[in-house]
Amino acid sequence: MRIKNSPTYKLPRLGLHIDLPLMILILLLAAFGLIILYSAGGQSMAVLMRQSMRLISAFFLMFFLSFIPPHKYKSWTPTLYFIGLLLLIAVMIIGRIGKGAQRWLDLGFFRFQPSEIMKLAVPMMIAWYIDKKKIPMSLPTIIISASLMLIPCALIAKQPDLGTAIMVAIAGGSVLFAAGLAWQFFALLAISGAVAAPFLWHFLHDYQKKRLITLLHPEQDPLGSGYHIIQSKIAIGSGGTFGKGWLNGTQAHLNFLPEHATDFIFAVCGEEFGLIGGIIIITLLTIIALRGIYIAKNAHSTFTRLLATSLISTFFLSGFVNIAMVMGVLPVVGIPLPLVSYGGTAMLTFFAFFGVIMSIGTHHIMFEEKVR
Repeated sequence: MRIKNSPTYKLPRLGLHIDLPLMILILLLAAFGLIILYSAGGQSMAVLMRQSMRLISAFFLMFFLSFIPPHKYKSWTPTLYFIGLLLLIAVMIIGRIGKGAQRWLDLGFFRFQPSEIMKLAVPMMIAWYIDKKKIPMSLPTIIISASLMLIPCALIAKQPDLGTAIMVAIAGGSVLFAAGLAWQFFALLAISGAVAAPFLWHFLHDYQKKRLITLLHPEQDPLGSGYHIIQSKIAIGSGGTFGKGWLNGTQAHLNFLPEHATDFIFAVCGEEFGLIGGIIIITLLTIIALRGIYIAKNAHSTFTRLLATSLISTFFLSGFVNIAMVMGVLPVVGIPLPLVSYGGTAMLTFFAFFGVIMSIGTHHIMFEEKVR
């Protein structure tokens, strides 16, 4: 497809740095998410309004970030990365403890989770570093790039927040993959991890061990650690092809399904909208990812191409991990369903992703026009 045939071609002429197809897809997924949330949240207008306000704030953030030229992001990258590292260290020292984890910084008027910043800062930093090197990458380049990823991952896992650490690793790893690192390397890494698993087992927290055991045998503790997965499978399975109908789900409304408005909201969708509802969400996630890949493919520099690829890959894989988790294919790691789960921090992070991606796409078009 030629770039001039893209709907984004005319928008910069209007002073808007918005990729129209991507924005429409985001709106569709967010709107469907609000419909599901209204039921999952007990038909509470307060819950719906809070999520709607978060969405509005997230859209303003996306629009703001889309106006910033990509070269500005590149120049800010080292500062953002090292500020993120300092904030992670601050969490370890003065972070607020909640539910057995030390993940938040409380400034009195504002509380935030610094690990979310690293979902953006890590791929930016690795892309910034690789952009200065030759491709294909040399072994020293690979080692340094991996270190830029593993240091924040270790700090986040220490909190402990294994789910976010995994997503930061995915964000960094996708940059390396987009830069041409062979898939055989990742396969070797996976095999090495499997071989080392018996030794790593002793370093896991008790709750992390329990999650892995529950994944394989949830029926061993149906009223304890296996409860979430069992109830989630019941909800999805009972929906059949077309579901029980909107607002007619029982697992969430009768409080059998835990975290039904956040991590397990896909199970509510499966119960009320059935297989069709699940296909709608998966299709929207996939098309959004494909649009993001298209934008990345047409980026005019190595930095922007790697960054856009990483951000859209992280978005898609977040959805994949959440759905697999809810269906009992992967361990429960607390990763929300993008643009659907109730909550503000992850929502703002993903919309920040889209703002940067739109900046890359629309400023690329303006770059092409100046060249002509």
